[in-house]
Amino acid sequence: MAIDLVTRREWGARQPRGSYTQISSTRGVKVHYTGGRVDPRIVDDHARCVALVKSIQNSHMDGNGWMDIGYSLVACPHRKVFEGRGPRRLPAANGSGLNADHYAVLGLVGSSGLVQPTDGILHGILDAVEYLRERGGAGREIKGHRDGYATSCPGEPLYAWVRRGAPRPGGGAPNPPEPHPPFPGRTLRYPPVMEGEDVRTWQRRMRERGWKLDADGLYGPRSRDVARAFQQEKDLPVTGAVDRATWNAAWQEPVT
Repeated sequence: MAIDLVTRREWGARQPRGSYTQISSTRGVKVHYTGGRVDPRIVDDHARCVALVKSIQNSHMDGNGWMDIGYSLVACPHRKVFEGRGPRRLPAANGSGLNADHYAVLGLVGSSGLVQPTDGILHGILDAVEYLRERGGAGREIKGHRDGYATSCPGEPLYAWVRRGAPRPGGGAPNPPEPHPPFPGRTLRYPPVMEGEDVRTWQRRMRERGWKLDADGLYGPRSRDVARAFQQEKDLPVTGAVDRATWNAAWQEPVT
């Protein structure tokens, strides 16, 4: 996938105050705006985008008392994506109790000044979403910050776009439906033996991929061992438990 990523070193990020909480997957991504005034001149001056991202990090660390900027990634009008906390790290911007479910992606628009997201911002947000799906186990959901939290974020123009299905600018198709059985919502693990149709669905898929495994709907020691081997193959945390990232990875490549 193509993404114009501005690394933390490149934008001059401060070092975090502490260690990040690690996560292996999320249900998807929540979209944010700044909530304040954004100078419209950032559209023609990328240096102003860099300065704005730095000021947001300072506000989060010095004003909110957070260990780092609260967003996973930040999209600017030049279709550049700033590295915030990044994939597989718990964000802080979604609200208490809501950060483990979704990554947080900020579009550089505000409640005044630059209010309407440009095509570059929308493309950047979607580039960030794809990056988090590929590198961070993000699921298919694209929601607004206000979904599940009492806030005006991400503002009416950006939220209207989210509600339309977050289409690519220029007539691109809306976000496609998940091309495989959705994660069942529970992590499959042993012990004890877990059973159910979701277990059988995963076992069948692993058999299709060439693993020797009975599709009996019982998640026991053999299923755990296959999960461990598969996680090692896909460079995922080797836990032997089928979480969202492991489930999604089972369908990421065509079976040959």
